[in-house]
Amino acid sequence: MLTSKSLINHYSPPLFSSKTPNTITRITAFPFSHSPKPRSLSIKNSANESNSLSPKPGQFRVDILSEALPFIQKFRGKTIVVKYGGAAMKSQALQASVVNDLVLLACVGLRPVLVHGGGPEINLWLKRLNIEAVFRDGLRVTDSQTMEIVSMVLVGKVNKHLVSLINKAGAIAVGLSGMDGQLLTARPASNSAQLGFVGEVARVDPTVLRPHIENGHIPVVTSVAADESGQPYNINADTVAGELAAALGAEKLILLTDVAGILEDREDPSSLVKEINIREVKKMIENGKVSGGMIPKVNCCVRTLAQGCKTASIIDGRLPHSLLLEILTDEGAGTMITG
Repeated sequence: MLTSKSLINHYSPPLFSSKTPNTITRITAFPFSHSPKPRSLSIKNSANESNSLSPKPGQFRVDILSEALPFIQKFRGKTIVVKYGGAAMKSQALQASVVNDLVLLACVGLRPVLVHGGGPEINLWLKRLNIEAVFRDGLRVTDSQTMEIVSMVLVGKVNKHLVSLINKAGAIAVGLSGMDGQLLTARPASNSAQLGFVGEVARVDPTVLRPHIENGHIPVVTSVAADESGQPYNINADTVAGELAAALGAEKLILLTDVAGILEDREDPSSLVKEINIREVKKMIENGKVSGGMIPKVNCCVRTLAQGCKTASIIDGRLPHSLLLEILTDEGAGTMITG
């Protein structure tokens, strides 16, 4: 296991933002998300005080841990379901960041569950085997041959690679597909005639997950499941994460994406909506402010909240340590949707 000292050493030096010519506010790496309000640390940059108040590295680390205490107490023992994909899966640096974040959260008493897809890796192996990847309306067409590759890549390669990385980082991960322990039962999607073996979640039975979560293990779940007859289906990983979060009574669902979050103006990256409720986000869909690939992600969050999950967030997985920014700071790393 990682020691507390080695965990702290995973993080970058303090970030600073200039507020006034005479004041620098230190933004700590992980006081927690949205509430309660962390205590900010200010350093007066005057001529006779700068030397005496310059923090030493050891003191900075102690300050971070001290400020994190109320948030650790708030989230300790709570289940957090994270859907992992996009840029965070393609970049080795971001992959390491996500793994380290999960291990740290587990070490301070949170109960993370990781759900993943693996579209780019599937495309790579289809190309190697000279099988054409076909998409309709942005969705993968999955015939029997493609489904076999999807299962091999997601269950046998991507899942076990993530388990290995988490174990190496000092936690204990357990890899599962939806078929293991009948965790998920699939059914054909409504447009399966056009898409083949693309499925939806018909039923969730989290019995196989609970002992692992209670023992402090990190379940790593891939989005492949079988129907009642045993036929495997490829299911959207966002959907799987949302259904698992609802079934587990999770405190929070987090979807890692390649965008900043929900924007008030799609052309203006600075118009990020930090927090919004279900009624308001549905209105944004009706007004066309939320469109394209963001709609199914928002609908996934809304459905999960309606089934009892406390909050759901769509965050920017391109940011290093985006999970810690979302869970352990007031600023967050994207958009939080509440019931």
